[in-house]
Amino acid sequence: MNWKRVLLKNKNNKLFYYVKAIFRWKTPSVFYRNRLRTRLDERLSVASDAMQFRVDYYNRLDKNTVLSNEAIAIKDYKLPNKIRVYFFDSICYLKYFNPHFRFRILPGDITHIPEEPCIVKSRPIAGDNANSVILKLDKSRHFNFIKDEVAFSDKKDLLVGRSGFNQSHRARFYTLYKEHPLCDLKKATRKSDAGFLSIAAHLNYKFVLALEGNDVATNLKWIMSSNSIAVMPRPTYETWYMEGTLIPDYHYICIADDFSDLEEKLTYYIEYPEAAEEIIRNAHQYIEQFKDEKVERQISLRVLEKYFQLTNQ
Repeated sequence: MNWKRVLLKNKNNKLFYYVKAIFRWKTPSVFYRNRLRTRLDERLSVASDAMQFRVDYYNRLDKNTVLSNEAIAIKDYKLPNKIRVYFFDSICYLKYFNPHFRFRILPGDITHIPEEPCIVKSRPIAGDNANSVILKLDKSRHFNFIKDEVAFSDKKDLLVGRSGFNQSHRARFYTLYKEHPLCDLKKATRKSDAGFLSIAAHLNYKFVLALEGNDVATNLKWIMSSNSIAVMPRPTYETWYMEGTLIPDYHYICIADDFSDLEEKLTYYIEYPEAAEEIIRNAHQYIEQFKDEKVERQISLRVLEKYFQLTNQ
């Protein structure tokens, strides 16, 4: 039985997340520091060049930089009153390092490139984004992979989308396609909203809308783990998921920035289901790299190790 679907509505277990996060936070730092070298040198199933690619992708610093006075020491990093998941998702790796090492972290949806090296969840794909050093932050919400028991061939020939459609680009899409016969779009984000759909209900559709919000499209990960296909323009922001490496019409159905070719794209993949199922296979292969917790931990530690080395620590 698919317990995640039945018990958790295809979402990650928040209670388990917080219990685990608090336990790690409260564990004495010396326990982690004594294991840093072991964690970094641990031999894993993933090829070393593949891991190094990810380390250098997340941390693009290539020259030494002195941090400003806004940086804080790890030992002074305290649990904030708000958006605590960023604290929990960073302290679990920071505790491996010298408590006097300094860093800056920018919590939230970051869409600009900071003036000095900062740890972030998200960054613009374009431009010189080296100062935006990515860690796997807000991971319980963003890294949600599911098991889809509905075959692509058994799904509806429609694009489904549920959102507040508040941002200007989302509002424009809604205005263009809310009455289109190939689309099922509703302004619904809460269970009490008319037309609300659970993740499981989305899986009855072949195509799922994955428009960026304040930064990335949060639903992209679970869509790509399903037997449906994400439909979106080329992404402009990226996170630990490395959205900038996704290949249009290979990992997802790519539509124009002005959404003008949506009908053409949907019609093509309805008429050629073998092409659609190839995208699904590619998407499933892509997400596999994020599922090994030991690999994720070592890459995270190596990203931070590089950060501290290139900030002269």
